[in-house]
Amino acid sequence: MSRVARALALLVVGAVLALLGAGAAQAAGYRYWSFWEGSADGWSYATQGPSLVRPEDGSVAGFRFAVSADSQDASKPRSAPDFAKVCAGTPAKDGSKRVAVVIDPGTAADAPDGETPPPPRTACARVAKDASSAEALAAVAKPLRYDASAMLCAISGYPATGCGEQVSGTGGGTDGGASNGGTDGGSEAPTTTASDASSTGGHGDDGGPSAGILVGIGAVLLLGIAAVAQARRRRG
Repeated sequence: MSRVARALALLVVGAVLALLGAGAAQAAGYRYWSFWEGSADGWSYATQGPSLVRPEDGSVAGFRFAVSADSQDASKPRSAPDFAKVCAGTPAKDGSKRVAVVIDPGTAADAPDGETPPPPRTACARVAKDASSAEALAAVAKPLRYDASAMLCAISGYPATGCGEQVSGTGGGTDGGASNGGTDGGSEAPTTTASDASSTGGHGDDGGPSAGILVGIGAVLLLGIAAVAQARRRRG
């Protein structure tokens, strides 16, 4: 094998390894509770944490536990946001408001090792007029668990341990929709640890390599091919 051919082979091997490495790195996700706001149009990923949202009477707040890379990859609650159904038995009352709370602990694939997710459930929270979504959740789903950075870690005791930890691959995003559950921050997914819960993960929707990586690998391959072609012309 000529020197140029060997160089081209090394370039191809390097490009493939870079592609595989990029795919593996971007497959990482985070296991956490995401926060959603419901409407007639369906679920919308909340732009604020639940302690900052002051829902009106008749609102729907959703919480979903899953493994996700970022907000674009996050899994929605699997039941529709139906205030009339959830709060049918809770009439309006002066001095308070009603918030339908939808709690979806996710699937076994997203559960921490040794734990089984409880079934999804709904509840109608009657809270003070100025109550937040976090307070509505607390009214119907204790005990709640938070970490030192005020990230929501557990609802009704699930999961028993862990909080926004990184896992090797994303299990969420398969059914239409981890955490914006921080009570005093925004609604992006965690990036490295639970204490960094206000940053985005920065991965694409499908967990694959980014366009920039693919373009770079393509450029390397083209340069190698051009080098071989030039060497052959010189020998000719």
